[in-house]
Amino acid sequence: FYLATRSHRYIFSFRNDLFAGFRPFTNRVSLLASNLTVHLSLLVDLFQFSFQPNGWGSEIANQLARKCDVVNRGLSGYNSRWAKIVLPRLISKDSASSNHIAAVTVFFGANDCALEDKNPQQHIPLQEYSENLKDIVKHLGSVGVSADKVIFITPPPLHEAAWEKECVLKGSALNRLNSVAGQYAQACVQAAGQCGADVLDLWTLMQKDGQDFTGYLSDGLHLSEKGNQFVSQHLWTLLKSRVEELPFILPYWGDVDPKQPESGLLCD
Repeated sequence: FYLATRSHRYIFSFRNDLFAGFRPFTNRVSLLASNLTVHLSLLVDLFQFSFQPNGWGSEIANQLARKCDVVNRGLSGYNSRWAKIVLPRLISKDSASSNHIAAVTVFFGANDCALEDKNPQQHIPLQEYSENLKDIVKHLGSVGVSADKVIFITPPPLHEAAWEKECVLKGSALNRLNSVAGQYAQACVQAAGQCGADVLDLWTLMQKDGQDFTGYLSDGLHLSEKGNQFVSQHLWTLLKSRVEELPFILPYWGDVDPKQPESGLLCD
């Protein structure tokens, strides 16, 4: 998920579920994520529904209407290893948009933390997961996106009983544990600190003070409508300072001279 500035502002999201593209506006926010929602930086399958009605990606895009394009690069089922491999195809030195990115969200870990003996295809060792996140920030820095524009999002907690039912329906055993998801969330927080990036720790926040987090999840793993609202509200708190000064793109309709519209509509 990323945000751009001035002539082209973007927010870019990298995660693991979606690959949604569009013609650029002037500013961008980019979403990169894994599989939990949509992302400001996208590469994950849980982010598949973030741009659906009431999804956290669509809520962020609505907040930034006429200020910034929100670019969704979520890839369903992906992990941080695969995300690192494809990232240069999404944001490169040759990409004109990389100079106008206001923010990037990186949302991985929910697939990485899959148990190796139950889901070896998606599992990524904890140490490699941490290094992959840092390598993603290094690549972004190499194309002009500084670490202070990056927001990591940790995996949310896992409701094991609900997710086990989903696994059984698919003919498999429970392939994730909440305690393991917590280890990956902690690694994400630590990687953000080491890189100078910001972080939204969903795993901790959703369980704060022993609250019941199960309502934030639709099937034990993916975000429910309530969970999407939780993410959008907390993510907006981190994004607001990065984008609140961005001007509206093109003038308010009431300010357009009906006799000479070109004078207002064609100016910079």
